[in-house]
Amino acid sequence: MTEVKLIVDARNKLGEVPLWDVREQALYWVDIEGKLLQRYRPGTQAVDRWHMPERIGSFALREQGGLIAAFASGIAFYDLDTGAIEWIARPDPNPGNRFNEGKCDRKGRFWAGTMDDSLKERSAALFRVDPDLSVHKVLDGIGISNCFVWSLDDQFFYFADTLDRRIYRLAYDHRSGALSDRRLFVDTNAENVAPDGGTIDEEGFLWNAHWDGWRIVRYAPDGRVDRVVALPVQKPTSCMFGGADLATLYVTSAIWDLTPRQLLDQPSAGGLFAVDVGVRGVPEPRFAG
Repeated sequence: MTEVKLIVDARNKLGEVPLWDVREQALYWVDIEGKLLQRYRPGTQAVDRWHMPERIGSFALREQGGLIAAFASGIAFYDLDTGAIEWIARPDPNPGNRFNEGKCDRKGRFWAGTMDDSLKERSAALFRVDPDLSVHKVLDGIGISNCFVWSLDDQFFYFADTLDRRIYRLAYDHRSGALSDRRLFVDTNAENVAPDGGTIDEEGFLWNAHWDGWRIVRYAPDGRVDRVVALPVQKPTSCMFGGADLATLYVTSAIWDLTPRQLLDQPSAGGLFAVDVGVRGVPEPRFAG
């Protein structure tokens, strides 16, 4: 059995998007519904928190310092020292949508996707923010944007629509940032779970958190299930490699709609976990703008 350690009993309603900062040797993540940015420092076990003016769906660190963040209503720079927000764009005009998942590609572009806040419609879209701060819509007809992962050779982009309970693989043009040829990679409908956030390891295998699945799953490049790691929580939300040697898989989770009775069986729900899965990850890029 793989050992799973609760390292921060955060009790997040919707903990999400863990991001390891190699320079700082710290892990950042959010509680979307709690309007909270959090940072864990393994060296001291200290946890820092920033309260946001609205829900924060995702973010990336900037080369120039601070964050680029996908808040519920739009994309902005955020200054960690002062709390100042500099808005870049509010590209999704649908009032029923909010921003959700977001990450940087290896060319320093920030990708952020929206979702239908009612969890019913496929009215959302995927946007790309280039270093010159131009914003481009690259996909639409999405229910819930999740799992932004690029293959190690930058040939493919893995993207989950949690509402569809599917992960797709798209051809990815690293030079231009264009996507094409969307194909089904994984379908979890038969298992009654939904793919959420994920990451890639140094061997090119995709790791994905299964919402309502009590687990994270490692997928081979051909979509085959390579490994399943059981968790003590029903709603894991995402995972990211970190630690000094990128050998620790950090996993975020959610309380969401769990009842008091359900929480008796999973008191660590909403916590941040660390798992040694025997493989390393790769560093996450920063936004180049």
